[in-house]
Amino acid sequence: MSRIYRGKEIFKPLNTGRIDEHVSCIREWIANIFFYTKNGTTIMIDAGYNYDRLAEKMSWLDIDPSDIKDVLITHQDTDHVGALERDSDGLLSHATLHIGEIENRYLTGEVRRKVFFGFYALPQVYIDNPRHLLKDGDVFTIGDVKVEAFLVPGHTLGHMVYLIDDKYLFTGDTLWFGADGGYSFINVLAVDNKLARRSLADLENRLRSRGLSPLVITGHTGWTDDLDWAFAHRSEVCNSLRRKPRVHDPGAPYDGYDESDDTEAKARSGYLKKQH
Repeated sequence: MSRIYRGKEIFKPLNTGRIDEHVSCIREWIANIFFYTKNGTTIMIDAGYNYDRLAEKMSWLDIDPSDIKDVLITHQDTDHVGALERDSDGLLSHATLHIGEIENRYLTGEVRRKVFFGFYALPQVYIDNPRHLLKDGDVFTIGDVKVEAFLVPGHTLGHMVYLIDDKYLFTGDTLWFGADGGYSFINVLAVDNKLARRSLADLENRLRSRGLSPLVITGHTGWTDDLDWAFAHRSEVCNSLRRKPRVHDPGAPYDGYDESDDTEAKARSGYLKKQH
């Protein structure tokens, strides 16, 4: 994977650090894990890879794994649920998993996760954590935190995004931010690219119809507070088969798997800049 995407400006993860007083991020190779903290409650959004530095990087943010009682899962790909998988180190084995009821069918084996335009089926993921299954539009609270789940199928059949306290939208693998705005996520990894683009348009309409303009926070690129920019290319897909994206991004790492720039000193030195 590292060699395939070197120099292509596809994966542009945030470094470990804080977006603001509520949201913090851990970088795991090319994936972002997020935490939302409010009034003594910390919720984890996606669980990254089965990654041997998770506890270490959580300590950079002064987060104790034992305090994580709830994990919101956008979808079941192993770069988003690895720390919960049966063969992980069990760091989060006590946490409740919140996941869409459609997405859960991948975990039960009722449906196979396919990539590369349906030609390759990924191995089944096994997770033993207790689960809270969600439907589109479900609203629930965790402590003092309001969570709203939106179904956005396309990357996977049951992909969810989460609107927290009407101010933060965690989009997982629905949006990819290029230098000139947001696109539908990487083409070769989607179950259905046409459906993914329709889902993006529906998501934007839901937000605008309610007058909401949350921070839009992505699973593999950055974040923005500009809704127009975030959905600028919602009808287009990130084409990973090109040598490079159409618009050059000078801030993109040559190798997204190179974590040498991700340090505790930087994680503690200030807020992470938005992408646009």
